[in-house]
Amino acid sequence: MNGKLIIFSAPSGSGKSTLVNYLMGQDSSLAFSISATSRPPRGSEKHGNEYFFFTPEEFRAKIEADEFVEYEEVYPGRYYGTLKSQVEEQLERQNVVFDVDVVGGRNLKEYYGERALFIFVQAPSVEVLRERLVGRGDTAPEEIEKRIAKAEFEMTFSQYADRVIVNDDLEKAKSELLKIVNNFLSL
Repeated sequence: MNGKLIIFSAPSGSGKSTLVNYLMGQDSSLAFSISATSRPPRGSEKHGNEYFFFTPEEFRAKIEADEFVEYEEVYPGRYYGTLKSQVEEQLERQNVVFDVDVVGGRNLKEYYGERALFIFVQAPSVEVLRERLVGRGDTAPEEIEKRIAKAEFEMTFSQYADRVIVNDDLEKAKSELLKIVNNFLSL
């Protein structure tokens, strides 16, 4: 099988992960692409499940070895990327869902073209993003401020997406998401 890619991207706190988890629960034939990162695991996250966790040095070595489809230094010393080997292996068997930063989303869409659907999830406002990040309770205040500062820049990437979902009503966003993805996969 030559699978398709469904790429999700958004500023932190937009509800992207909630929508990705919902979609994954609705369609057992979808596989989740596990990104690589140089950030430490949060909570109960495990290497190879939520992310492939590498030190910044290990990550830079993989960049030098051209092992990524895309990567980005999202914050100083904080890398995220998608391993080529992981994607190619999964696409042989199934359709793959990506949860990536905005630059990564754009880069994946450019790399895979029509095989990829780039969905941008947007919160109604920056204020709502702040409330959501604070409400998580797992992010330090200084990290929240970094993410808020970056959110306005990230929102400009919605112009590169195939579809934009404004997540102001979760049930409505879920319904819209299912229609968009089902239409794309049926092509």
